[in-house]
Amino acid sequence: MVLWYFGSLFGAAFFITYYIRNVVQRPLLLNSSGKFRKFLENNVSLTKRKFWPTVWCFESRAQTVISSLVRGQVLPDIQYTREILQLKDGGEVALDWRFPLTATEETPVVVILPGLTGGSQTDYVKGLVLQCHKTRIRAVVFNNRGIGGITLKTPRTYCGSNFEDLSEVLEHVNVRFPAALVGAVGISMGGLILGNYLAGKGEEATKHLSAAMLISVPWDVFKGTESIEKPILNRLLNYHLAGCLCKVLAGVREVVEPAGLGNIDNCLKSSSIREFDSNFTSKQFGYKDVTDYYNHATLHNKLHKICLPTLCLSAGDDPFQPFEAIPVDAANNSDHVAIVVTARGGHIGFMEGLWPFHQNQYMFELFAQFFESMFYRNGYKLLNSYKLEERID
Repeated sequence: MVLWYFGSLFGAAFFITYYIRNVVQRPLLLNSSGKFRKFLENNVSLTKRKFWPTVWCFESRAQTVISSLVRGQVLPDIQYTREILQLKDGGEVALDWRFPLTATEETPVVVILPGLTGGSQTDYVKGLVLQCHKTRIRAVVFNNRGIGGITLKTPRTYCGSNFEDLSEVLEHVNVRFPAALVGAVGISMGGLILGNYLAGKGEEATKHLSAAMLISVPWDVFKGTESIEKPILNRLLNYHLAGCLCKVLAGVREVVEPAGLGNIDNCLKSSSIREFDSNFTSKQFGYKDVTDYYNHATLHNKLHKICLPTLCLSAGDDPFQPFEAIPVDAANNSDHVAIVVTARGGHIGFMEGLWPFHQNQYMFELFAQFFESMFYRNGYKLLNSYKLEERID
C-alpha cells in the first residue's frame, strides 16, 4: 500500500513536471519585426501568453477529435438569416448572416469560410460566429456550392485552389455594406481558398478586405497529405474525411455526373483525400492530375504575394500539417503575414485548460482579439496600404 502511494505521487509529479516543461509553451510569433508584429504584441494578448493545452487531452489526434465533440456540446445551433447569392455562371451559394443586436451601416463584417465539408452549423464555425456577436461584428458564413442544404445548380463544386466564388461573395458583401470594413477568416480548406485569394489578387485584395485570418491551414498540401496518410490514427482521420467528401458528392451526383467528369462510382469508392482529389477534384477543375492540383493549391510558397494584414494560427503537432511544413522563414520575412504557432493543438483543436467545456476557447479568443483590434482599435489604418476613403469610393 505504501509503495503504491509513493509510486502514485512520483507518477503524478513526473506527469506534472513533463506537462509544465514540455507541453505548456508560449506560442511562436512568426513575422518580420515591423509594425504588424508590434501591433499584434500590443493589441492581441494571446500572442504573448503561454498556451495551456487541456491536461487530459493534449495529444494531437485527441485535440483534433475531442475538441469537436466538446464544442458540439457547448455551442448552440445558431439562427441565421439566409441569403442565396446567384453566381455569374448560374451557380448558387448560401450566405448565412448573423447580425449583432445594434448594427449600423458601419458595423464591420467578417466572412467565414468553413473547412472541407463544413457549413454554418459546424462546431468551430458557430464558435466564431458567437465571438462576432460579442464583439459587434456582422458574421456571414460562405457555404460552398452544394453545402448547407441548397441544390447544386451547375456541375461545378469547389476546391482549395479556386477562389472565383469567393471573389464574387466579397464583391457582393462590399456592395451590400459599402461603409463597413470587411474581414475574412478561413479554416482548414477554407483557409486554402482564402489564402489563394489573397495571394492571387495581391494588392487588389485590399479593395475588398481590411484583414484576414487563416486557422489550421494546410500550408504545404503535399506534406500535409503525406502526414494524414500515416498509420494508424492519421489514416483513420483521412478515411473519415474522404467519406465526408464522398457523401457530399453522392448528394449532388445527379447534377455532376452528366458533365462526364470521370467515373462517379469510382470516385465514391475513394478511401483517402488524395484518392478523391485524383478521381474527382483535379478532373473537375481541369488540372492534369492531383499533383498539378496540389501545386496550385499549396500556400507555403506564396506568402510574399499577400499584401493584406493576415494573422494565422497553426499547431506544431497538427496531423494535417507537420511543423516542418509551416513556412517559418517566409513568415519571418513578411510584413503582412504573421503565424502564431502553438506547440500543441492538433487540427482545429486548441482546447485549453483543465475544463474546456465553454465557448471562449483559444482560437475563438484569438480571432476576437485580432478582429476587434483591427476594426475598433484602428488596426486597418496602421497596416493597410490603402485609405478607407478610397475603398468606399
